[in-house]
Amino acid sequence: MSFLGGYGDGRLGAGDDPTTERRIGVLAALLVLALGVFLVRLFQLQILEGADLRNRSERNSVRTLRLEAPRGDIVDREGRTLATTRPSFGVQVIPSELRAPDLTFSALGQLLERDPDELRKRYGRPTGRARFQPIMLAPDVSRDQMARVDTHRFALPGVVIDTSPRRYYVEHDRAAHLLGSIGEIQPKQLKQDRFVGYRAGEVVGQGGLESRLEGHLRGRAGGRNVVVDVAGREIEVIHEVEPATGGRVVLALDLDLQRVAEEAFRSPRPEPVTVTDRETGETVVLAAEPDLMGALVALDPRNGDVLALVSRPAYDPNSFAGGIDSETWNGLTSDEWRPLQNRALAGQYPPGSAYKAIMAVAGLAEGEIDPARTTYCPGSFRLGRRRYRCWKRGGHGDVDFETALVQSCDVYFYDLGLRLGIDRIARYARGFGLGRRTRIRMPGEMAGLIPTIEWKERARKQPWIKGETVSASIGQGYNLVTPIQLAVAYAAIANGGTLVQPRLVLRLEGWQGTPLQEVPPVLGERVPASAEHLVLVRKALTAVVQDKHGTGARARVPGVQVAGKTGTSQVVRLEHVKGLKDDEVPVKYRDHAWFAAFAPAESPEIVVVTLVEHGGGGGAVAAPIAQRVLARYFEKKREAERSEQPIEEELALVGD
Repeated sequence: MSFLGGYGDGRLGAGDDPTTERRIGVLAALLVLALGVFLVRLFQLQILEGADLRNRSERNSVRTLRLEAPRGDIVDREGRTLATTRPSFGVQVIPSELRAPDLTFSALGQLLERDPDELRKRYGRPTGRARFQPIMLAPDVSRDQMARVDTHRFALPGVVIDTSPRRYYVEHDRAAHLLGSIGEIQPKQLKQDRFVGYRAGEVVGQGGLESRLEGHLRGRAGGRNVVVDVAGREIEVIHEVEPATGGRVVLALDLDLQRVAEEAFRSPRPEPVTVTDRETGETVVLAAEPDLMGALVALDPRNGDVLALVSRPAYDPNSFAGGIDSETWNGLTSDEWRPLQNRALAGQYPPGSAYKAIMAVAGLAEGEIDPARTTYCPGSFRLGRRRYRCWKRGGHGDVDFETALVQSCDVYFYDLGLRLGIDRIARYARGFGLGRRTRIRMPGEMAGLIPTIEWKERARKQPWIKGETVSASIGQGYNLVTPIQLAVAYAAIANGGTLVQPRLVLRLEGWQGTPLQEVPPVLGERVPASAEHLVLVRKALTAVVQDKHGTGARARVPGVQVAGKTGTSQVVRLEHVKGLKDDEVPVKYRDHAWFAAFAPAESPEIVVVTLVEHGGGGGAVAAPIAQRVLARYFEKKREAERSEQPIEEELALVGD
């Protein structure tokens, strides 16, 4: 039987199944149809729409944008904002997308009201990878300028409007030295461990708290991949990572006290004023008066809280926020009065008679002062062939311990200083924190200088002489202190003998105000004095302000017992200005004015130390500034007590 004979039973083979044949036919038809659709779509894309799609592909591009993170806010103890972040509009160009540079710069010059040549200079000659990176031509333009550029962007390919966060200091130059400033990170900083992870071009804190708290204030940058058209308009966001805002800082600073203190240094007559005498009709032009220069520190002696910190002259840190221009920078750095220096922490001055409170403590502790014993002051003190004058030419006559402090008798302290000797004086001065840093943990704090015999032999290669002890006894000579040091010293006198570490920050928070870290107060060592001796000194310092003969009468606050000490420190020897009237002495040769105070005298809550650089007498110039700060402090306290009183009365009624 043949192979084919095997199908002789009449059954069909599988290949002859009509159902299978129909399925194959349908599948073939579907394949032909799909191929036809593909060919039609290909014809449409390549032939009919090819030119348009080619043009669109050339016009659209994917751009990667870095989203800068806003820095965290800095607020005062009551939550009022001192430093924050605001939106800033900048005009950039991307070189690789720029079609007609000359035309673009000319148009931008008109739209932005800028010199086109200056814009070309900013643009430079980018090459390599720099051609694909945006170049900032005009940072921080106004909303009107931004709107004008935006309406012409279709005709200005390669021009981009950048919106980024910009640091903003709400109070401008107030507390400028405390807050600090920001600026572009420097190459040498990129090599430091604290800046690991930073890149060139980033903005970092360059001074003050902005620098000290950089790690907390700095946010985390984000990014966005977007499709943009030829006009730079975003068509589609492909991917985005949101930036994270930096942390919030709550300061111990009281903005009300800071404002009052800063205003007290400002001139009441910054411009010439023409006045007419009502009786004679004569017209007189009153000359302009410059602002006062100097520093002020207000502390809470109980915990070291820095309630106000002033340094004048100051600067506006907003000038640094977007990159300071050369003209402004040169003006700040060439100013002979050094507006960039933080005088409260880095200014070193002879303390003058404000030092006499420390001398009084040393004399009592060493048994060199009998509070009842008197010293005769004829108006001068003779040592060898030299005569040292008292500030009161006619002398004070017989003065005891308290009278010597109240009337600031130089002769009394000349005599005391010689009996103590310079090394014993230095031991007590350093025991009160003078001549060493306060550990406030701020950039640029200086240590000052409290001289000793050993110091002069080492630093000057000369022996110490008694005449130098006489000068040092009234805060002159080689003595140098900073305002923050003197505030710490007087805080120790006020609180019963404990050194406090100045506290600038109360707590660190998340950007929404979530508490992260409390900063506790730090109390230091005890000063080398007994409580009884400090009581005697506080009593005398109270009389300095409250007594009718006291030199600090202009610091009185109604209803509050204020204690304090005036001080005037010489800048040059008297012979250099001999024969000149006060207003004829060049400003740089005039005396410095000091005033150190605390209140209430019986239970101190606030210490205020004021220095007016080249200001003259402490009682006449520095005391009134301190008075304004003290008055505002107790005014606020009374306001708070009045606001709480109705609540207490209501609770009492509920209790009844």
